[in-house]
Amino acid sequence: MTENAAVVRSVPGASAQALTEAYDTALLDLDGVVYAGPHAIVHAVESLERARAAGMRLAYVTNNASRPPRVVAEHLTELGVPADPADVINSAQAAARLVAEKVPAGSRVLVVGGAGLVEALEERGLVPVRSLEDGPAAVVQGYDPSVGWADLAEASYAVGRGLPWVASNTDLSIPTARGVAPGNGTLVAAVRAATGVEPEVAGKPLPPMHRETVLRTGAKRPLVVGDRLDTDIEGAFNGGVDSLLVFTGIATPEQVLAAPVRHRPTYLAEDLRGLLEAQPEVAALGGGRFGCGGWTAGAEGGVLVLDGAGGRIDALRALCAAAWTWADGHGAAPESAKALAGLPAAG
Repeated sequence: MTENAAVVRSVPGASAQALTEAYDTALLDLDGVVYAGPHAIVHAVESLERARAAGMRLAYVTNNASRPPRVVAEHLTELGVPADPADVINSAQAAARLVAEKVPAGSRVLVVGGAGLVEALEERGLVPVRSLEDGPAAVVQGYDPSVGWADLAEASYAVGRGLPWVASNTDLSIPTARGVAPGNGTLVAAVRAATGVEPEVAGKPLPPMHRETVLRTGAKRPLVVGDRLDTDIEGAFNGGVDSLLVFTGIATPEQVLAAPVRHRPTYLAEDLRGLLEAQPEVAALGGGRFGCGGWTAGAEGGVLVLDGAGGRIDALRALCAAAWTWADGHGAAPESAKALAGLPAAG
């Protein structure tokens, strides 16, 4: 992967080619992008099949540390998205590498999390344990639905004694088939509140996860694909690579319009079908107005205005250009409620 300087973006990007042709590797988030719980996201399976057939490599980069890459690959394959364990990079692997750099080889490490963390530590030659009484040299914490009070208490005892503490990620929420549920960040916050200590964090959007992805994929022209501004898109910004935001998980149009520079995606799409498409140019029309696909948008007196007709994502592209340009010039995002009320429904 080639690292570039982060792009300060005021207008969504354009690509005359389908993204499968413009980039060699898609670095795909999983939860909210490819699947939600046990079910594939709509259009995901067929879109990824077509992307692979077009020659794009697919790698799955997730902050969810609960399951080993082998199990994730099996789940993807069952959903109709063939994958090998080597195609999956998770925050448990990035966290285990961080821990291995802090403690002697063969050290015991207190695990607060699931099988994903256990296997990642063993891959680094470390010994996972579940109690402070086992003499660990560090603590590593990652999401798993089995984590309960006793696990958080054990972590708090260890962190309180000064052991190095690494968190796989700090996502506050995680999308599931039933809705949005607490993520690892919520569990980390409990230990932080009990101890007053801040963990070192490995996952997106921070550099250890980017480094892990670089080492494991070798991508030259990567495209980050995600549903979260504060992890996927910020991680791409920090790594100096382009990104595609899909609206099948956490992010909402309102959040994108108000996004600070580090949370602004290169491209927008309703779902993974966006990988197969060229990305239209957003035209500057003068006077702070922008146009895309039959829509025009501007910020008048700090209020976003949308006119025209066409597809929802084209409307969002024009609105993003108007909102981001206004924010960059005025130091605050414009009011978007009226313009969002005029957006067509998702297609």
